[in-house]
Amino acid sequence: MAAPLVLRLYIAGDSASSRRAQQNLQRLRASASSKGWDVEIVDVLTRPDLADRAGIIATPTLSYEDAHRSRRIVGDLSDTKRVLEFLGIDEGGHA
Repeated sequence: MAAPLVLRLYIAGDSASSRRAQQNLQRLRASASSKGWDVEIVDVLTRPDLADRAGIIATPTLSYEDAHRSRRIVGDLSDTKRVLEFLGIDEGGHA
């Protein structure tokens, strides 16, 4: 059985861009088979230690932690197809 796909969305509070990124992440999960995805939302205002440890310098940032190649994308995640391609995830939700 494959390990779950771990995505972390780093946001800064309840800003418009943070809300938009969270909504787009939900849309992203709906467009791809997200079964087996672990999604974590990290608010850098309340957990700056996690952002610092991960080297996050801008928000929103979506981080895909993979043993072979970790990937990050900064922005509101509005272009679903492009985000999936960048993360190396096919439309079926497989890395």
